[in-house]
Amino acid sequence: MDIKLDPSRDDLPLMANTSHILVKHYVLDLDVDFESQIIEGTIVLFFESGDRFEKQSGSTKDTCRSESNEACSFRMPAPCHSPVTDTRTFSSKTGYNDFAICGKGEKDTSGKDGNHDNQEQASGISSSKYRCDTGNHGSEDFLLVLDCCDLSVLKVEEVDVAAVPGIDKFTRSPKLTVVSEELRNQIVHELVTLPAGRWREQLDYYAGCSQAPGCGELLFDTDTWSLQIRKTGAQTATDFPHAIRIWYSTKPQGRSVTWTSDQSGRPCVYTMGSPINNRALFPCQEPPVAMSTWQATVRTAASFVVLMSGENAAKPTQLREGITIPVLYFCSVSKHICRCASWHYYVTMPMPASTFTIAVGSWTEMKPEPCLFKDLAAERALSPSEADFRYVGICGHTEYPCRFQNPSATTQEIIPHRVFAPVCLQGACQETLLQLVPPCLSAAHSILGTHPFARLDILIVPANFPSLGMASPHIIFLSQSVLTGASHLCGTRLCHEIAHAWFGLAIGARDWTEEWLSEGFATHLEDVFWAEAQQLAPHEAQEQQELKACLRWCRLQDEVRNSPEEMQVLRPNKEKTGHVSDSGSSVIKHGLNPEKVFMQVHYLKGYFLLRFLAQRLGDDTYFAFLRKFVYTFHGQLILSQDFLQMLLENIPEEKRLKLSVENIFRDWLESSGIPQPLQRERQAGAECGLARQVSAEVEKWIRVNRRPRKRKRREAEEVFEKVRHRWCELIVKHKYTKAYKDVERFLQEDQAMGVYLYGELMLSEDSRQQQVAHRCFELTKEQMERSSAEVVAEMLF
Repeated sequence: MDIKLDPSRDDLPLMANTSHILVKHYVLDLDVDFESQIIEGTIVLFFESGDRFEKQSGSTKDTCRSESNEACSFRMPAPCHSPVTDTRTFSSKTGYNDFAICGKGEKDTSGKDGNHDNQEQASGISSSKYRCDTGNHGSEDFLLVLDCCDLSVLKVEEVDVAAVPGIDKFTRSPKLTVVSEELRNQIVHELVTLPAGRWREQLDYYAGCSQAPGCGELLFDTDTWSLQIRKTGAQTATDFPHAIRIWYSTKPQGRSVTWTSDQSGRPCVYTMGSPINNRALFPCQEPPVAMSTWQATVRTAASFVVLMSGENAAKPTQLREGITIPVLYFCSVSKHICRCASWHYYVTMPMPASTFTIAVGSWTEMKPEPCLFKDLAAERALSPSEADFRYVGICGHTEYPCRFQNPSATTQEIIPHRVFAPVCLQGACQETLLQLVPPCLSAAHSILGTHPFARLDILIVPANFPSLGMASPHIIFLSQSVLTGASHLCGTRLCHEIAHAWFGLAIGARDWTEEWLSEGFATHLEDVFWAEAQQLAPHEAQEQQELKACLRWCRLQDEVRNSPEEMQVLRPNKEKTGHVSDSGSSVIKHGLNPEKVFMQVHYLKGYFLLRFLAQRLGDDTYFAFLRKFVYTFHGQLILSQDFLQMLLENIPEEKRLKLSVENIFRDWLESSGIPQPLQRERQAGAECGLARQVSAEVEKWIRVNRRPRKRKRREAEEVFEKVRHRWCELIVKHKYTKAYKDVERFLQEDQAMGVYLYGELMLSEDSRQQQVAHRCFELTKEQMERSSAEVVAEMLF
């Protein structure tokens, strides 16, 4: 598959050949070094293949092409001393390795480390320092293709899982007495298919296998977007080793993680929802169909906290002399040799690798003050009106320890949660965020039922985070911007991210172009959750939601006027949605377009479609159906038609009228611009009561502001803190030069919302305002997220 794309403008390739072989589990063993800004270590992948994989499926004919259309020249690493864990040192007593030496010295920015990596291959450069050219061995061997970018791959080897003590219990056939490829693959098959009730044993054996010795190095090569691996003589996916270890390191400028400083000036690194997902963090299968579990051990200086997508609330393990080999780390903050701490996380619910998230920094856990809310793990009996939360039957997903089958989890309103932030934001978290988490979690449970995940961490991320929030399994990132002012912004955003636990994570889109299945649902549900969390009366909730609809209607109209038509379509692949090539590879339309990050059309059109359907059915009927849908499809991937077909089957005939899957596709999902049903609704609808009150209030303050009066500086500061973004918009609109410092402060501290303000400064065509924009960009561009920086640079230059 020869894909040549402009890495900043075109579609996103998903290269992994998931139709041939699937990763079922990842074991990561990593060291995080802030001095060199590198994450390095090993990743062990456990595979499962199927009966449909035939010899020709492994041909390199279509998948093995370099960017110059020359035949791939596979390279095999010569024996070398790896700078990380010696996997031949195996202990069955521990679930992770604790022998690594942290810290790599000077920061690596050149990429000229003698390692054959994506960047070198893309530019036609290859190095033989660590490997010799074995030549082209033909096209008959099976080729494993993994998504990989901005990584230095040092070595790939098969793992001798048969060497693990006690592993013989996974060999069923008495004929397999001699260790062979067939035996090792049988062991992996038995391991990945263990019943869900044996998940702890399964994780232990995964950890043991990950530390087993290698039994042969594998041929590998890289190009811009992929890592390609094969074994001479393995002609099908069934013959290919089902457990392999990859030794690799990230790059300081890799696009999956961001190295920066937090609001207290301390170094940190985190995944920020890059358009290329996690392929610059570890080699993986990116297509969503590659649902896998994972476990990870991360070592770094003991002064740092490691947060990750994991079911367990990990605590650090101090690595001390006398207990194990001492692990040392050169701390870039204190400039001293420091002790390492080791953190271990795991996940037993299969999910796409793109949902994996990590954040390492000097985070402080914010403890809630005594409050009136119930215990964090509160349970209660279901009321009669909520009886449909619990459905009897077997879940439709592949087997894993599912909370929907756990009676105590079903009644758990508020899951255990922790809040982390830089210490300088402790006051803001205490005042705003901490008191909102319990009622928002409880509200979500009251609407949708069982929380899909057993616990939740919330992290206030650095100022360069490009959005207001991001949800991943067991962890939510929130921008510091949500902490300013009253609780409304923080509460609504928190509700939005909590909603993603159901829509976006527990239920994912099978085709990533159908973003509305995640963002449309979260936008619609955030209003419902927030009204419930506030305990509003029905008429108050309706008025608040009507006001939000008015605001979103204005925003959608503006978005449609100012964005390319092809990017306004919610189902751009139409009848080909969900289709992939024979190998499983595909391309995500507009996936690498930096402007797409800031578009809200999938949020808004998706929201209005769901609002339209809820109004047609009535709220009680719609949300009862939604709970049924969640129970039916949790743990699975869906397409638009899965939701719509099930919905229409549950609509009484008298309410269905002319609704059909085809009509909804035509009117809402496969056309650009404003959907016709929405256009008719907004034209016919009267302005809601709250909107009238807002209009009256605006008129009142216009009259008041015409009167001359002196204002105290303290009042101005309070106004700025409460309505920062809107205040800055007014400053720009009215060219209020005395407050330009407020605009500069906003652009530097609130990068999640500042991109839009850059546009307003440049569109004003006022030289002084444009100078403000240029000055702020120069101060922040090195810390800005890559897509944000590209979009702002286009506005300015």
